Amino acid sequence: MVNVRKYFLQKYMTRVMVDQYLAKQFYNAEYSGVEINRSPIGTRVIIYAGRPAMIIGKQGRTIKQLAQILEKYYQIENPQITVTNVEKPELDARLMAFRLAITLEKGYHFRRAAFITVRKIMNAGALGTEVVISGKLSSERARYEKLKEGTVYKSGQSLDYMVDRAIAIATLKPGIFGVEVVITKPQKPIDKISLNEEVKINQEGETPTQSQGAITVTNVSFMDEGATESKSETEKGDQS
Repeated sequence: MVNVRKYFLQKYMTRVMVDQYLAKQFYNAEYSGVEINRSPIGTRVIIYAGRPAMIIGKQGRTIKQLAQILEKYYQIENPQITVTNVEKPELDARLMAFRLAITLEKGYHFRRAAFITVRKIMNAGALGTEVVISGKLSSERARYEKLKEGTVYKSGQSLDYMVDRAIAIATLKPGIFGVEVVITKPQKPIDKISLNEEVKINQEGETPTQSQGAITVTNVSFMDEGATESKSETEKGDQS
């Protein structure tokens, strides 16, 4: 009998090891993540990256070598690899962290690169983002610089499904720079409370449109001038 606990532990350990290997091997390809699904025919491996062509290689050589490595060293039976683009790369924390690290390695100033990264993430529709770069930024003493914009959750249930966090390492002449990117995805929080205004509908079924600050007057009746004069004459006759 198969030990269920051991089976699932081995399954997730294999996925973590493959993920770490792909992140290290295809760092310049803006690797984002991997999915491993087993089937009776074989094992389907879906790789998400910002530059799929670098993983596929010329005439598919790189992806064929990768299939052999996964089968030999990670015991993945008959791997069928598919490489695809990320749907919204600016909302993927791992991809943006790798992009920022590659930009730093090319020689861009750290503050300028961080500002560009924050701007791209917020323009993609994120609720908030935080970018932290640490290392020997401007002197021999290591320090860190943090850029934050919008709403970034640090605790609570929203942290589990709304916040995406990733780290990357950039190797420069002064030393190693650490990069951390946190993105709050454009989703509605569970604990968000909104008050809906009541809208009154007329008898004809039309919804009145009123400008802000307008005053509505109800229970007002209008009378004709002739009816008012006759009413006043009858009141005088009664008094006499």
